[in-house]
Amino acid sequence: MDEIMIIISILTMIAGFALGYFIKIKVLHKKADKIIKEAIAESEVIKKEKILQAKEKFLQLKEKHEEDVNERKKNILFEENKLKQRESSINIRREELKTNLKEFEISKQENTVIRANLTKQLELVENKIEELDKLHKAHIEKLENIAGISVADAKIELVKSLHAEAKTEAMTYINDIIEEAKITANKEAKKIIVKTIQRIGTESAIENAVTVFHIENDDMKGRIIGREGRNIRALEAATGIEIIVDDTPESIVLSSFDPIRREVARLALHQLVTDGRIHPARIEEVVAKTKEQLEEEIMETGKKTAIDLGIHGLHREILRLVGKMKYRSSYGQNLLQHSRETAKLCAVMASELGLNSKVAKRAGLLHDIGKVPDEEIDIPHAIYGMKLAERYKESPEVCNAIGAHHDEIEMTNLISPIVQVCDAISGARPGARREVAESYIKRIKQLETIAAEEDGVVKTYAIQAGRELRVIVGSDKVSDKDIEKISFNIARRIEEEMTYPGQVKITVIREVRAVNYAK
Repeated sequence: MDEIMIIISILTMIAGFALGYFIKIKVLHKKADKIIKEAIAESEVIKKEKILQAKEKFLQLKEKHEEDVNERKKNILFEENKLKQRESSINIRREELKTNLKEFEISKQENTVIRANLTKQLELVENKIEELDKLHKAHIEKLENIAGISVADAKIELVKSLHAEAKTEAMTYINDIIEEAKITANKEAKKIIVKTIQRIGTESAIENAVTVFHIENDDMKGRIIGREGRNIRALEAATGIEIIVDDTPESIVLSSFDPIRREVARLALHQLVTDGRIHPARIEEVVAKTKEQLEEEIMETGKKTAIDLGIHGLHREILRLVGKMKYRSSYGQNLLQHSRETAKLCAVMASELGLNSKVAKRAGLLHDIGKVPDEEIDIPHAIYGMKLAERYKESPEVCNAIGAHHDEIEMTNLISPIVQVCDAISGARPGARREVAESYIKRIKQLETIAAEEDGVVKTYAIQAGRELRVIVGSDKVSDKDIEKISFNIARRIEEEMTYPGQVKITVIREVRAVNYAK
């Protein structure tokens, strides 16, 4: 009985499992049918969308094709119209050519008749020319017989007389032109220069080859000299200058041709005296620091100068050279002050003449950078300065102005003569420079020598410090007309052979004297 119950329960469980499995299979079939139906619906939607897209694409391509076809039709019509117009113009041209050909045939016949007439007239003219040549020769022979001179000799005499007359008239004409130019051009030039000088005002700095260092008392001299002179020897060796300690109260003389060395020695001495520790090791340390400080000051001076003048974009080495100018002098004139003054003069003069004032100011400031070299040079400072400017990428106008301001090279732009003139104005103004007496005397003698070499000159006198040259000629050797030529020749020779500030006035005097004695 128990076994039967177990079997029945087992069968019941199996039936339950089978029924559950059947129900699950039925549910899965329903889900599968639903998924298939949804997939078929989605595929129908996608199919309809793709068909619509294909139709739209087809319509677009069709419209584009129709547009291309229409455009081609228009182009074909346009070309056809052009061909028709060209064909009509060719037809018109053909008709014109036919008409012109007929006219040409007619004019050709007329030209044949005209040519025949001209040939006859030309023969008549040639016959007349032959007759005139015969008459001209006969006339010349009669004139030669009457005058007693041949035609060739008459031509020579005529040329001589015309040459002398033309020379005199040309000289007068040249003088008139020069006077007229002086009245007009000289007036304008003076106006520009006066305006330029009026706008610029700088002090003139006179520097020597020595610097006087003041001390509080003479006891300090012994400390500066040191035991057996070791301190002063160390200071001279470190700075490269000569230190003169003499009986002058409360002062020591620092002597050197190099102002930078003198300045290093002055600053180092000031620091040593202030500090009180003076011995060779301390001297070398202080001199080294002073050199570094002076280099920084030189660079700051260059930068400040460029800023003051409104000049931008200068290379660092160029700025350092500009700063070094502060410690250099030329004929007693401080080089930096001279360069600043020249730069301002160049800017004003360039603006007056309608040129680039910035380029002119730049060239004016840098024109003497060749005077502060870092090495020994054996070429003119203008050429060296030009090479420095080219090395540091300055413009060709500035480089040419630097190299040409003493006529070492040819000037290639209008800035160059402005720099040359302003350099002369800055150096030639009263108080700017000290002129060496020997060079002054040499210039005066050269003036008188040039004038004395002219024919007919008796005496020459250079007056007004070489600003005027008076020339006395012999009245028996030189005529009144010749004195114009002599003054002109002397002026040209002075311009070509001499270098001088300002201008030189040449006055030629011809006088006749009658001397008698009453006894």
